[in-house]
Amino acid sequence: MKALITGASSGIGKDFAIALGNMGYDLILVARNQENLEKVKKEIKTNVQIIPLDVSTTTNCIELYNKIKEENIDILINNAGVGVFGEFSETDLNKELSLIDLNIKAVHTLTKLFLKDFKKRNSGYILNVGSTAAFSPGPLMATYFASKAYVLRLTQAIYEELRQEKSNVYIGVLCPGPVNTNFNNNLGIKFKKAQESKDVVEYAIKKMFKRKLVIIPSLSLRLNTFFNRFIPTKVLLKANYNVQIKKKITKN
Repeated sequence: MKALITGASSGIGKDFAIALGNMGYDLILVARNQENLEKVKKEIKTNVQIIPLDVSTTTNCIELYNKIKEENIDILINNAGVGVFGEFSETDLNKELSLIDLNIKAVHTLTKLFLKDFKKRNSGYILNVGSTAAFSPGPLMATYFASKAYVLRLTQAIYEELRQEKSNVYIGVLCPGPVNTNFNNNLGIKFKKAQESKDVVEYAIKKMFKRKLVIIPSLSLRLNTFFNRFIPTKVLLKANYNVQIKKKITKN
């Protein structure tokens, strides 16, 4: 059994690696930071291959696939992602384009490449890491919210294609809310409440193996997501903006 995890050097990706390693999976861990990947490797008892690589370019995604396509990957976890905080007219365009490359194009590319192999074998699991941000527009994090909406809708569409084909291949999307990781520190934002990464991963793995399509690892978030469907868009926009402004106030 073997799992491929992107963004595996810290946070949710690291905890996926540790959890799946504890379950007996051999691992291929991908991230830009080789030093941190080495540290993660030392925490895992199963066979671990690390690949220091920036998957934000399509060329690198294809290179990664070609390098390991004969490894018979059982699980692909598309976890690598970044955020950008601030007013859309003021945020850095290059950072936003890099976000789109990583949060959207990398997920799209790796999903497509490995899905073809999984379908030939009629087995395999793909878990794309999205966010509850996918369910609503996000003023002050406009590009990030939009990117996660893409991941959600892409995953849902592929899920239905597989279901119609009666395929044994699974695809799902993990949509956590705020999580205590370096993601928040990198953006300089804080949350009053945030889940622990290990708890999110434990819940996600359990639901993945139960073939759950959309995985939201919190009852309160599941309720919020449900009731937000009935809120007029302009009201939701104002509420989301007020939530985001509080993050800006606490920005370091």
